[in-house]
Amino acid sequence: MDRRLRHQQKWWYGIAISVPLFTVSFIGGYGLSELVYMATGYPADIWRTLIAGLLGLGIFSIFIRIIIWMSRIRGHKKERLENYRNQFYSETIEAMDRIAHGDFSVFVPVNEHDPFSELAESINRMARELGSMENLRQDFISNVSHEIQSPLTSIAGFAELLKSETLSKEQRAHYIDVIETEAGRLSKLSENLLRLSTLESSEEPLNVKTFSLDKQIQNAVLVLEPQWEAKDIDMSLSLDKSAYNGDEGLLSQVWINLIHNAIKFTPENGNISVTLTSGAEKAVCRISDTGCGISEEDRLRIFERFYKADRSRERVKGGNGLGLSLVKKIVELHGGNVSVDSRVGEGSIFTVTLPIKK
Repeated sequence: MDRRLRHQQKWWYGIAISVPLFTVSFIGGYGLSELVYMATGYPADIWRTLIAGLLGLGIFSIFIRIIIWMSRIRGHKKERLENYRNQFYSETIEAMDRIAHGDFSVFVPVNEHDPFSELAESINRMARELGSMENLRQDFISNVSHEIQSPLTSIAGFAELLKSETLSKEQRAHYIDVIETEAGRLSKLSENLLRLSTLESSEEPLNVKTFSLDKQIQNAVLVLEPQWEAKDIDMSLSLDKSAYNGDEGLLSQVWINLIHNAIKFTPENGNISVTLTSGAEKAVCRISDTGCGISEEDRLRIFERFYKADRSRERVKGGNGLGLSLVKKIVELHGGNVSVDSRVGEGSIFTVTLPIKK
């Protein structure tokens, strides 16, 4: 039924085109013959009619040839487009199948003049981004495994040593201290991972309220007082009074992490300075120390998860490479930013900038 309907449509379409073309052709043939007669003279009426008719048929045949030629061109273009479309569909399906099976190295050819170029670019971009995410996932798993394996090995080793009945009281106490320290490392790692996961997955993770930012920073310094006093560090504070609207609990973690790091990497009898300046639009806290400093290469990656500027030194000091990642995430959730300025052997300055929200 559909085939017969299409046939009828083509037949009426052919008539609709042929009638006006036939008319125009014979009018053209008559006009052309008149131009010829003006130069050669007029023949008898019968010859005039015959010549005009022949010229009209000739013009009509030319029109028909042009139409057939154009139809063939359109047909070839349509066929090429159809072949290209089928090829593109096949390549796209294959690419999506490979992506679904974890192969993110796919590439769909892109031609800016093709109608499917935007789709091809989108698929290639998706493959690149998924590949990048997969690399991050693998690095994350590798780092977590490494961070967990180290304390577990220590705990298992010293627990085995505790089975010996020949240990002195001092040795036994030392081994127990090591086990407690390593267990604390595992607990801290788990806590930081959970906090990072919560901050990144929650749509509204902030418990916003107004509090005194200067008093919060002062309290963080007091909480860590036993640590900086044990190293006889000169701690100086200069804090502008500042009422801030944010998540008090999360921001407290920022100051404790940064000040703890400054204490950890500042030698005995060193200096740490904590300043807070508050304006109408932003509050800026700077924590500077006279510690060992950070190289330029490490500064570029210092806020990445699990990244440690000096892994051997960090392992001795008990870090897990998540503290600064937490700092960066919390500050960004408040619309601010954190940066570091440091040179090896010249100490470090961590700067936290928080916008003042009216």
